[in-house]
Amino acid sequence: MMDDDVLTTLKILIIGESGVGKSSLLLRFTDDTFDPEIAATIGVDFKVKTLTVDGNKAKLAIWDTAGQERFRTLTPSYYRGAQGVILVYDVSSRNSFNRLEQWLSELETFSTKQDIVKMLVGNKIDKDKKEVDRNEGLKFARKHQMLFIEASAKTREGVQCAFEELVEKIIQTPGLWESDSQPKGVSLTDTGSAAVNSCAGYCSLV
Repeated sequence: MMDDDVLTTLKILIIGESGVGKSSLLLRFTDDTFDPEIAATIGVDFKVKTLTVDGNKAKLAIWDTAGQERFRTLTPSYYRGAQGVILVYDVSSRNSFNRLEQWLSELETFSTKQDIVKMLVGNKIDKDKKEVDRNEGLKFARKHQMLFIEASAKTREGVQCAFEELVEKIIQTPGLWESDSQPKGVSLTDTGSAAVNSCAGYCSLV
């Protein structure tokens, strides 16, 4: 088996309003590409990528969803079994930030994992016009026990970090992913300071 060294397979969701850059974040992370003309997602997109965090290899199944209301019938199955979620807003769009509460409410309604790890990402920090200050994002994340980072799918900034920190937190929460077939008490390597240094804009919230 090629996957013998993979610790676990994780289901990660990317949610948020239409146009905040969810698909762009995903493409930057999985393929290291950016398309300024990317079309709106129809229904659900899905990509797989293997990521090694602190010496632990995880296979990520990342689900990207359309933000439009007409696709909401997909919602229950989309959330089922997810261990991590990236909630995205656009720092140049106050409306996308104001809608975060509704997305969190939906997540709480349909999520089947009590300890699901949540990461708030303020995307498009490359834009000159900012309507949402970093401190506002940080305050919202703290209020809802979320990890937080600002990012730009266009310039790459913060993208890799967002996924790495999310996965690290999930792996540190064994109840989310350990099954009976997994060895109990998996030895996790120390996080060390290097990870913190490489993620300067990242805020760890426990």
